[in-house]
Amino acid sequence: MSDEFREKIAGEITLAAEPGKTIRKWREEFGLSQYELADAMGVSHSVISDYESGRRKSPGVAVIRKMVDAFLRLDEEKGSPVQVKYMPESKLSCVIAMDEYPQGIDENVFIRAIGGENINPVKTPSKRIYGFTVVDSLKAILSLSSQDYLKIYGWSTERALIFTDVHYGRSPMVAIRAHPLTPAMVVYQKPDQTDPLAIKLAEREGIPLVVTDLPVERLIAKLSELKEGN
Repeated sequence: MSDEFREKIAGEITLAAEPGKTIRKWREEFGLSQYELADAMGVSHSVISDYESGRRKSPGVAVIRKMVDAFLRLDEEKGSPVQVKYMPESKLSCVIAMDEYPQGIDENVFIRAIGGENINPVKTPSKRIYGFTVVDSLKAILSLSSQDYLKIYGWSTERALIFTDVHYGRSPMVAIRAHPLTPAMVVYQKPDQTDPLAIKLAEREGIPLVVTDLPVERLIAKLSELKEGN
């Protein structure tokens, strides 16, 4: 599990337009201070600070490897909570499709690609979407435990959670509201109608609530096309 996760983080840092921001994102995800990461890598605190701020040029392969090894080693000392969170051992029965966008997709580009409409009346600053999970909402309600819920986030919480088989959309938003993790976007695929409470919860969470009428197969094809261009 660590090898796949190691490649994921290293690749994301290497390919990022702004590697420093990606380094900071992962350092904070692992719950580390700049001093802790620097000590684990055997470098001074200023080195980490300079990478994250962009004052120092992008790290080379050897530095990135040392950094990712430090992330994982320190995580393992804590019982590997981050690795367990981001690397589910098996696909959940309610997950229809899941993938990542290493470079991220502009929120508005993502919405247009799936023929969606953001029905959250409170518009928030545009985000980048780093992955998606297509979930059968009925199966999720019946089968997801609290621990399993973490697994639908894949490698990043900055993703779109896309719910199929939605009638009114209240249950998915209630579950999201009740959980400490918040996705970058929620999408309802062909809902019968959208409960006003779901819209209100999306407002409170500050996330786009998008509806699309694309059939599931076509929706997944569009999501895959976005990755090909990423």
